Amino acid sequence: MVKIFTFFLIGMAVLALFGRLRFPRRGPKRLSATRCPDCGRPKIGSGPCDCAGKG
Repeated sequence: MVKIFTFFLIGMAVLALFGRLRFPRRGPKRLSATRCPDCGRPKIGSGPCDCAGKG
């Protein structure tokens, strides 16, 4: 039972490493591009912000 559990954990760690190699994080650069330049709130979609430049 311990052997199966150990192999499971090793397999999950290997999958996690491959996931990081295939899909690198895009971090703060992408997050700042989706914020409203006037009020700083996150924008959802491609439409204008609700603040309409009042902030």
